[in-house]
Amino acid sequence: MQNIKLFIELTRLNRPIGYMLLFWPCLWGLTIAYNFDSELGKFYFYSLLFLLGSMLMRSAGCIVNDIVDKNFDKKVERTKNRPIASGKVSVKSAIIYSFVLCGLAFLVLINFNIFTILMALLSMPLAFTYPLMKRFTYWPQLFLGITFNYGLVLAWISINNSIDLIPIIFYFGAIFWTLGYDTIYGYQDIKDDEIIGVKSTSIKFKNSPKKFISLCYIIFFLSLLLVGFLMDFNILFFISLIITFFHLGFYQIKNLEVSNPNMCLIKFKSNNLLGLIVFINILIGKII
Repeated sequence: MQNIKLFIELTRLNRPIGYMLLFWPCLWGLTIAYNFDSELGKFYFYSLLFLLGSMLMRSAGCIVNDIVDKNFDKKVERTKNRPIASGKVSVKSAIIYSFVLCGLAFLVLINFNIFTILMALLSMPLAFTYPLMKRFTYWPQLFLGITFNYGLVLAWISINNSIDLIPIIFYFGAIFWTLGYDTIYGYQDIKDDEIIGVKSTSIKFKNSPKKFISLCYIIFFLSLLLVGFLMDFNILFFISLIITFFHLGFYQIKNLEVSNPNMCLIKFKSNNLLGLIVFINILIGKII
């Protein structure tokens, strides 16, 4: 039981926000691509596959992140008790866990068409080099956005077996969504990060956080509008986006206090709800 507990802690399976933020773009891409006039069994099945894939790859990514960052994690109050940093799980065991999770994720992946499989395999270097970015650039959150939202394109390809401008525009906007919310997340550790010398957009824009996060969310919102226009969504879609706009602009940004770690965490976690709201927006545009 202790080993199971450590495994769950290592993979963050007890914190679903991580894999849900990976899953929502997959579901968005699947929803804009799917023909809901046809039988829904494939949509449900693919949704389940993308959820399982998100959970497995997020778990493997967390392990790789903790291996690479173990020396940094020891010096940060929030992360010093992580299993690898604290020595409760060895690096060797963690590597084995990571390979097993990737193997299970591949078993999920082979249920899709060849194009989807190839495109997913091409993204693997992105997933496993992200933890290194904070050593070299103030933009690790940008690399996270590129990685975390890649499933949106994969989901479109899994249905259409081809690429198109619409998922590319949506993917571009979603990258800025991640760039915004992960900048908020980064303010929890900004003091420790500055001391140990790692970089982030939270540090780069510490003097104007709301302006930068607002810009990111504006780009994301504009991508939603453009996707709705190109998909010829009904007027109810554009009306329902008002809820998305208020969540991004008023709930997340207006009262944000970057000096308050607890508030930053709450605002960050609220993006799980935002993912659901956007999913409902898309359903309204396609079905009603």
